[in-house]
Amino acid sequence: MRRVAIIAFGGNAILPADIKGSQEEQFERARQAAEQISELAKRNYDLVVVHGNGPQVGNLLLQMDIASQLISPFTIEVADAMTEGSMGYMLQIWLENYMRKLSLDKEVTTVLTPVLVDPEDHAFKNPTKPVGPFYTEERARGLAKEKGWKIVEDSGRGWRRVVPSPKPIDVLNKRIIKALVDKGMIVIAGGGGGIPVVINKDGLIMGVEAVIDKDLTASLIARIVKADLLITLTAVDQVYVNYGRPTQRPLRKTTTEELGRYLQEGQFPQGSMGPKIQAAIEFLEDGGKEVLITSTKKIKAALDGRAGTIISGGTP
Repeated sequence: MRRVAIIAFGGNAILPADIKGSQEEQFERARQAAEQISELAKRNYDLVVVHGNGPQVGNLLLQMDIASQLISPFTIEVADAMTEGSMGYMLQIWLENYMRKLSLDKEVTTVLTPVLVDPEDHAFKNPTKPVGPFYTEERARGLAKEKGWKIVEDSGRGWRRVVPSPKPIDVLNKRIIKALVDKGMIVIAGGGGGIPVVINKDGLIMGVEAVIDKDLTASLIARIVKADLLITLTAVDQVYVNYGRPTQRPLRKTTTEELGRYLQEGQFPQGSMGPKIQAAIEFLEDGGKEVLITSTKKIKAALDGRAGTIISGGTP
């Protein structure tokens, strides 16, 4: 029986804070990610891979800032597209290598993914997502005046630009992605949450400077391709309530109803687990069968039901 899985992981899986970020290091991290992802292909899942790109876009914006006196920098949504291509290439090469190693007849492709957002989304009125390099206060205020950016002080480390993080409402090339999945291809799509676009008053598609949460985009793509399983990889092995407190408790098996209550109680912060839980709920309430939340090293055990948090629809 044909089964479809979506797997989503952060950009720090390829570019963690503890490495310099050379091309060789990122290729090695892509290899490690591909090795884990191939576990799903071995289990006869058709696959869509959604990756984050926060560290990669941050580095690219820093490079462009340093060279800005010589070369005009690109906007954030173009930087999103650039990292969708570069990261997709690294993952694609290694996934293809593992398909050959496993003698699996599966081709791999990367799809640049424009994702539609609402220009009236409240996020545009209150940008909160830090992006790009740190600046001195003087430089930050100059950039804010010159470019119309919103700049905030970031945890005593300097001043940074903040941009909107609107909710994804549609994937513009969804029929292409679905057709590829239906053909049994492994598809890398929605990288970094996708390239944020709006439809303007003239009916034209235009990019906007924003950041879309990759977990919400993964959930949207999962619903579009009618996936059976949504896997979200994170820094912890499973979901916890009262995380970091003496009363911390793991959730091994739970439901959308139980998680919805915890979400309303503020158990899952928006800057970390919150979007992952919201993505899981939206997927399951729209007909998805199961969600797994775990760490990269626990994928195999989670698929065997021995690790991670397993979420299903309905009541406990």
